Formats: sequence, structure tokens, C-alpha cells
Amino acid sequence: MMIKVERGRPTPEELAAVVALVQARAAALDSDGGGDGRTGARSAWSDPARTVPGASPRPGPTAWRTSVWPA
Repeated sequence: MMIKVERGRPTPEELAAVVALVQARAAALDSDGGGDGRTGARSAWSDPARTVPGASPRPGPTAWRTSVWPA
């Protein structure tokens, strides 16, 4: 890994902090993805929260009509 400073003159402490953050982020991505290059992000289709019954869609302009109909 190569880090190149394009502008300014960072102090050794500032540069060390940036390198530590980049290394920590890379290590976190490696541990989440299992080392196969995945970032751990899920698609909406595999999200288990998608199948949980919850909030129904927001009512439309004529929702008052169906609110009094028997189920």
C-alpha cells in the first residue's frame, strides 16, 4: 500500500494517524468479507427484515373509504 501526500506538509503524527485509520479500515473489511473481497453488504433480497410483517404502506388519498369497511 502506498500513500502519497498531494498537498501540504503533514506532521509525522498526522501521517501516522491517517495510516492507522486506513489500516484499521482495511482490516475491518477483510474480517467482514471473509477475505474473499466482499465488503459485507447485503442485497435487499437477502435482508431478513424484509420478511417481517411490520408497517403497512402509507395510506393513499382514498384510504378513508376502506378504513370503515369490514375486513
